[in-house]
Amino acid sequence: MKHPYQDLTPDVVLDALSALGLPVDGRMSALSSYENRVYLVMLDDAEPVVVKIYRPGRWTDAQIQEEHAFTAEMVADELPVVGPLTLQGRTLHEVHTQGETGPQRFVFSVSPRRGGRWPELDDPDVLNWIGRFLARIHRVGARDTFKARPALNVDTFGWDSLQWLQDHRAIAIEVEATWLSVCREALGLAQAAMADFPLAVLRLHGDCHPGNILWTPVEQANGGPHFVDLDDARMGPAVQDLWMLLSGDRRDRSLQLSQLLEGYESMRPFDRRELAWIEPLRTLRLVHYSAWLARRQDDPAFAQHFAWFGTVGYWQDQVSILREQIAAMQEPPLQV
Repeated sequence: MKHPYQDLTPDVVLDALSALGLPVDGRMSALSSYENRVYLVMLDDAEPVVVKIYRPGRWTDAQIQEEHAFTAEMVADELPVVGPLTLQGRTLHEVHTQGETGPQRFVFSVSPRRGGRWPELDDPDVLNWIGRFLARIHRVGARDTFKARPALNVDTFGWDSLQWLQDHRAIAIEVEATWLSVCREALGLAQAAMADFPLAVLRLHGDCHPGNILWTPVEQANGGPHFVDLDDARMGPAVQDLWMLLSGDRRDRSLQLSQLLEGYESMRPFDRRELAWIEPLRTLRLVHYSAWLARRQDDPAFAQHFAWFGTVGYWQDQVSILREQIAAMQEPPLQV
């Protein structure tokens, strides 16, 4: 089965950028991205740009434009967020192809290049700094709501993902009954935990793991963290943008969380009850990730990066991981 991305040749990308008035010099290289196609494109006598071609069918134009508008609000507040450039009066552009997969419409954005490395999350000062910026992002996020983009909750990330995997027979038959049983138990616990008390939701980064924070030396102009890739921006609880930055054993995670919240709460209040949602949110992400992988098996780049997906071993590992999550969700929340 052919995938629409197979018709997205370098010439298509370069011609689309030329049509926007960008002086491309013919050099481009693919950047790491499993969801979209992202390229670094060199320009004549100008700084390179990063082009993101959105995965066909994942988001509507309205949903992408909400992401761009959210980013623009943060940039206007002088937050270190990398957003799309406005070219010919728009941030979202389109290009059409006619190839082996038939007529295709791709939408894309163009952003400035920002370098950097992963932040050193074992440094308390770095965590404190990131916490302050996340609070500022959430201050902007709380001003309005997404109308078109879906929310992050037990249904959208959990039950819907389970149902899709079951309906599309994506689970190895040898493990299917066990995985479904354990997954339903885990999602039931997550649902109960997240129903114990209502929490305010706001517009989030949504996928705030260390790889989406680029750190530049503080002695440089505008040094420190730069947040990238808001492709997964959604409505959800503030703690969603914090927990993926934690790692290690319980003591390590508690110390890291303390530093993040020290910075966060210097800029914006944080409802400590949200700490009880960390393990439920981790559970939802695990189930959603399995469905995310299964939905992309027709992508020509999939086999290269995810050859291990769908095997009996993969699903057996998921059973073990979900059992660990069941135990974790019955432990007391992390303490600061």
